[in-house]
Amino acid sequence: MADPFLYHTGDRSGYGCLGHEVQIEHIKAYVCRPSFFTDKAVIVIHDIFGWMFPDIRYIVDLIAGHGYITICPDFFKGTDPWKTTDHWADFADWMKHHDPTKVDKEADVVLKYLKEQCDAKKIGIVGFSWGGMAVHHLMLKNPQLTAGVSLYGIIRDSEERYNLLNPTFFIFGEKDHTISYDQITLLEEKLKQYCKVEYKIKVYPGQVHGFAQLKPEDMKPADKPYIEEARKDMIDWIKMFV
Repeated sequence: MADPFLYHTGDRSGYGCLGHEVQIEHIKAYVCRPSFFTDKAVIVIHDIFGWMFPDIRYIVDLIAGHGYITICPDFFKGTDPWKTTDHWADFADWMKHHDPTKVDKEADVVLKYLKEQCDAKKIGIVGFSWGGMAVHHLMLKNPQLTAGVSLYGIIRDSEERYNLLNPTFFIFGEKDHTISYDQITLLEEKLKQYCKVEYKIKVYPGQVHGFAQLKPEDMKPADKPYIEEARKDMIDWIKMFV
């Protein structure tokens, strides 16, 4: 059986962030704002490598560059993220203490901050891998989120996972060993049956788990067109609804 979430993080170049860190009640967060006033915001939910991982901060800055107050909170609340040196035999136990469906309290804290401190009126959400699962969960539970994008992360163990509250876009890599084509097909069939809002599912050829987060200098030439396409699709979805 394949290791859950396992993807080769490879050598990562350093990244000089454009935003800054803030403390919001019991959690820290990384925030990047556009150069002009906006009342639109996007929450980014990190993967298992946490809110300080360079790739996720690059994504925050990327979205902010499109005109959104963008924030990546530490949904692990100060506990250790998964590290590349950790052993996959311990992953199931680690996940027990980092449940992507137990993010509602933190999401509410961040929504309050965005509305009261940043004057945000419309708020979307984007999540990667672990964060994609959290986005799927929140789009079923929290009507304050105008739209969501879940990148290679889905809730699999609940029959009530298809009645989305607001438009949601699911992005997958064709060669993602953690999410089978059958699971994607089932998601599509069930959404068609139960979902009453707009949704979209797209699979990107030849792409593996974690493909859409890479910084430009870390991309392989053959993957670059698909990574850029996925990011454009993500931004287009946000712009359509947020």
